[in-house]
Amino acid sequence: MITLSSIIQSFERKFLTQYQQTILPSHRKALAVMKHCRSSKSLMMKTQCGKCNHVSFIPHSCGHRNCPHCQHHESQQWLERQLEKQVPAGYFLLTFTIPFEFRSLAWRHQRLFYSLMMRCSWETLRSFSLNDKSLQGEPGAIAVLHTHSRQLAFHPHIHIVMPGAAIDKKRKLWRKKDGFLFKHKALAKVFRAKLLAAVRHEGLTLPVKHPFKWVVDPEFV
Repeated sequence: MITLSSIIQSFERKFLTQYQQTILPSHRKALAVMKHCRSSKSLMMKTQCGKCNHVSFIPHSCGHRNCPHCQHHESQQWLERQLEKQVPAGYFLLTFTIPFEFRSLAWRHQRLFYSLMMRCSWETLRSFSLNDKSLQGEPGAIAVLHTHSRQLAFHPHIHIVMPGAAIDKKRKLWRKKDGFLFKHKALAKVFRAKLLAAVRHEGLTLPVKHPFKWVVDPEFV
């Protein structure tokens, strides 16, 4: 089986030579750690059979949050915990994306920009839920940040899984709706306004040109 550590060891030098001007220190740290994951150069755990006293040494995992070898088990456990929290309502997957013109800004200020994207997408959904005639309450959701596309191109976007339901705390009512959740054009318009305002508030310079229409894609799952 080809391991990630062996791939990094084989191509790390060529990769760093080609992309040394664009990758971040955190990327270099991740490569350095995952390069020795479960390899002969990692720390070893000593095991011994209680019956025959056979001794063996097992290489440690790196434990890095981006390592697929280390995080597969934890990811599966996380999914199972989320499934236990399902509510009796239909679920929707909403994807909040930013225009191409904002990618360089997002790349230069990743920690801040990702935080703004997450906050503005949630605030958008919360405001729609509170004002929706069928819901009129506080929603719940699970949000996941994706920084790259399936083709590994830099493409920040937020995936949000949200039930078509909400809680009215004042009246202690549980409400849900069927069919579609919210109009995607209206979601995109509000998300755009909130994110642009947040970026300006942080003192970041907006791209000189960027499209008026943004994309928010809601679909029933």
